[in-house]
Amino acid sequence: MRVPLSWLREYVDLPATETGRDVQAKLISAGLEVETVEHLGADLKGPLVVGQVLTIEELEGFKKPIRFCTVNVGQANGTGEPQEIVCGARNFAVGDKVVVVLPGATLPGGFSISARKTYGKTSHGMICSSDELGMGDDGTHGIIVLPPETEVGKDAIELLELVDEVLDIAVTANRGDCLSIRGVAREAAIAYGLPLRDPALLDVPGPNAYGYPVKIADPTGCDRFTARTVTGLSAEARSPIWLQRRLQKVGMRPISLAVDVTNYVMMELGQPLHAYDRSLVQGTIGVRRAQEGEKIVTLDGTERKLHAEDLVITDDRGPIGLAGVMGGANTEIADHDAAENGGNATSDVVIEAAHFDQVSIARTARRHKLSSEASRRFERGVDPQAAAAAAQRTVDLLVLLAGGTAEAGVTEISAPSAPHTIRVPADHPDKVAGVEYGRETVVRRLQEVGCDVYGQDELIVTVPSWRPDLDDINDLAEEVIRLEGYENLPSTLPRPPAGRGLTSRQRLHRRVGRALAGAGYVEALNYPFVGEQVFDQLGLDADDPARRVVKLVNPLSDEEPALRTSLLPGLLGALRRNDGRGAHDLALFETGLVFHPRDEQRVAADLPVDRRPSEDDLAALDAALPDQPRHVAVVLAGAREQAGWWGKGRPADWADAVESARTVAREAGAELGVRKGQYGPWHPGRCAELFVTVDGEERVVGHAGELHPRVLKTLGLPARTCAMELDLDSVERVGDDTPQAPGISTFPVATQDVALVVEEFVPASEVEAALREGAGELLESIRLFDVYDNAEQLGEGRKSLAYALRFRAGDRTLTVDEASAARDAAVALAGERVGAVLRS
Repeated sequence: MRVPLSWLREYVDLPATETGRDVQAKLISAGLEVETVEHLGADLKGPLVVGQVLTIEELEGFKKPIRFCTVNVGQANGTGEPQEIVCGARNFAVGDKVVVVLPGATLPGGFSISARKTYGKTSHGMICSSDELGMGDDGTHGIIVLPPETEVGKDAIELLELVDEVLDIAVTANRGDCLSIRGVAREAAIAYGLPLRDPALLDVPGPNAYGYPVKIADPTGCDRFTARTVTGLSAEARSPIWLQRRLQKVGMRPISLAVDVTNYVMMELGQPLHAYDRSLVQGTIGVRRAQEGEKIVTLDGTERKLHAEDLVITDDRGPIGLAGVMGGANTEIADHDAAENGGNATSDVVIEAAHFDQVSIARTARRHKLSSEASRRFERGVDPQAAAAAAQRTVDLLVLLAGGTAEAGVTEISAPSAPHTIRVPADHPDKVAGVEYGRETVVRRLQEVGCDVYGQDELIVTVPSWRPDLDDINDLAEEVIRLEGYENLPSTLPRPPAGRGLTSRQRLHRRVGRALAGAGYVEALNYPFVGEQVFDQLGLDADDPARRVVKLVNPLSDEEPALRTSLLPGLLGALRRNDGRGAHDLALFETGLVFHPRDEQRVAADLPVDRRPSEDDLAALDAALPDQPRHVAVVLAGAREQAGWWGKGRPADWADAVESARTVAREAGAELGVRKGQYGPWHPGRCAELFVTVDGEERVVGHAGELHPRVLKTLGLPARTCAMELDLDSVERVGDDTPQAPGISTFPVATQDVALVVEEFVPASEVEAALREGAGELLESIRLFDVYDNAEQLGEGRKSLAYALRFRAGDRTLTVDEASAARDAAVALAGERVGAVLRS
């Protein structure tokens, strides 16, 4: 909603020193979202005056029509002599009053005006269009032609109200009252503590039997309908400049006097109106639901097939308008332009001011993809009591501006209704906000928004007709809190009851995130949606369980209609985008849910809304949902350690991906096994299979390593990109995150190094497992510190693995024989298990 400050001042006596920015701050404090303040004419500088065209000379020999004009600008040029101006527009004639900008002036956009030679003539200024003055669209796309009575030499900046400030307010769906100058003025009056001159407070005649006949067949869809008739409108009447300018400032295009007046009143009071050419309406005006298949041509020239739920305005022929959305072309107002083209200008009009059901109008507008200024207001809530006042205001303006005559007949049909009343404890806003406002403040604030308030400890509040959004006690509490100022609410931390902090699962998720962040990874949160083609890009087998997806009935994108079964697609997409933007050294991680369909498909039942669902209800709902385990994944590319004066640095490799999995397992207190594996997108020779032991059985919970070059090429990823994905829930179940204090022994450690030669295909993890088991309880730690392969020394297809074994006893100092015996037992078992022999 665009609100000119000059228009707002008509209804609220704002301090003369208040700027648009000041009003913006006040309204924001009151809860309105004022997005911008537009300064119209901020860079406009005169002289800009009214001139009268004296002569027009058509210049020949140019590619486009050019005219050399003399214009009388009075004494504005200092000489009184006619001003010579070259102009290319053709929508004006000799004798017309136009807007002239003289040399020395500056137009919007910093365009300076000076005398210049063009088309063989010297042009001393310019005849202006509305676009050149920043006025917006006036429908002519040409020179501004002013009314004949306009005084020559008059300051056009003042005449056209070119300098103003316009507030642009983003009105939320519940505040339909603020889609009007009246509604915003009420908020400004409350914010400044000033009285409001309500433009809807008019003397309105009561209904009588002489009004235009109206029949309401659907009182639920239309609970109020006011009709007034004005006759004898002058065909020559034009919308005055002040009316056109106000419409332009709020973002509307002037069309014709009758239409402009209805639009003006709608913007002023928030009540949409429609004017019918009385000569084109046949018989009684009716309101009913459309018949399936009926058709109507709306004012935009489009033929629309109606739905049985559409609310329509009719006459004896059928539909003449989509109620609350747009009128029909068969009763359209004809202006003076139509008369000039051989038609008849409208002289008699019927004014409609009605109140329609919000839901019905919203559905019709969406069904026909036809959002209008009227539908925007009806679907957000319009004041039903404003219809009669809006109709009267329209009649008054038509009589004043078009010389019409208001007929005595007044039609007003309304369904009986009682005002909405809410009982609210006087201290309820205090409890909601945690601030003690007191009864007097609560009553005063509710009265300021238009409520009638009675009672002491329990208040009986009657909601004003223009605030249909005030439906329960919490809505009333919100009004008090916002008017007292959200910024005045104290910042206090809630006090949770003891024992209701984070669960152990939540704490683990946080620890995992902190641990990965501490290891240099950056968290990247991605949408959980994927397209099924990504599984081909990742090289998954046709029968891979990850290809079974949960599909969405109404996806955000047709290209990603399914829920993810892996975190890798989103993370790899984030890595690709960042690499494309110049960030080549990347380490990203994400923890999140993946989704797997259950074998038995169930339909979720509708839960009750009048009570808390039972445990059985919630269990049935959970059973209908897909399985949603939480995973953790990382992706790496580029340098893992930067080069500098301290060294060469090193690139990220598969070992970093494996280590990230170990980092996660340590936080969960789980023992994670690592062995050679092969799966999907990973390089078959550089892929680690991650497993845990559950009840004596090994269970694969993830993979880590370097991605396959084919996958990297398909997805457009950097070379040697590495990744890890782990089922965090499975790791958590086998882990014990009870904090364990490290044991510090007072006895010395005995270190024994062994180098074992094995076949090249034997995984180091199997050798390590055999050494660990054979060494027994005295083994404190084991570390692989060297891998050596030399065919001349070791033989073809063999490699040497060197391990450092640390032995320690908790109750004594080990002897050399004890340490050696433990080492020999470890080597013996490795020889038996994997054929390892000591390297000589």
